[in-house]
Amino acid sequence: MKIYSTIPLLLLLAAGPATAADPDAGGKLVKKNCTECHGSEVYTRDDRRVKTRPGLSRQVQRCEQALGLTWFDDEVENAAEYLDRSYYHFGK
Repeated sequence: MKIYSTIPLLLLLAAGPATAADPDAGGKLVKKNCTECHGSEVYTRDDRRVKTRPGLSRQVQRCEQALGLTWFDDEVENAAEYLDRSYYHFGK
C-alpha cells in the first residue's frame, strides 16, 4: 500500500524539470519575431512598462497575440525567461 502513495510524488518530481522555461529557445523566438520591430532599447529604457516577472510574461503574450503568432504557453514563457535573464533580471 505504501508504494501507491509514493507514485504521485514521483510523478510530480519527474514533471518539474520538464516544465522549466528554456531561455535558449526563447532567445531564438525573440530574435526571429521581436527584434524585427524593435531593438533591445525597449527592454533597457528607464521608463519601461514591465515591472515584474509575471508582468513580463503577460507583455510577451500581448505582443505575441498582436503579431498574430501562434505560440504555445511554454514558448511565451521561454521568451519571457530569455528576456528576464538578458535584460530585466527579475528572477521568478
